Amino acid sequence: MRIRVKRIYLPPDPADGRRVLVDRLWPRGVRKDAAGLDGWIREVAPSAALRRWFGHEPSRWEAFRHRYAAELDDLAEYWRPLADQAAHRPLTLLYAARDEEHNHALVLKDYLECWLHGHGPR
Repeated sequence: MRIRVKRIYLPPDPADGRRVLVDRLWPRGVRKDAAGLDGWIREVAPSAALRRWFGHEPSRWEAFRHRYAAELDDLAEYWRPLADQAAHRPLTLLYAARDEEHNHALVLKDYLECWLHGHGPR
């Protein structure tokens, strides 16, 4: 099992494995035919209200992580296929945010890895 997180603006790499966009909105300036996507699961992105509240403000990061994980608890029908795929082959979660240290794809990665390791979410 290997889950990577990567900005969609970086070029596809063979090591990416399955490439899935996990943003609710399509990223600006990215052509769909050039994205090299295997899927787009917008339902696993944070709700619009949570995204607006967070505003990529690092001081809200820990609270955002917990609130987003709570949202994911109710979205198993969307994230479980990602976990199943990651159990069998490399998976790259793609996102558009500029902040590489405070973004929802990192939280989703941790959430999936915890679930795959049998420790439950978070």
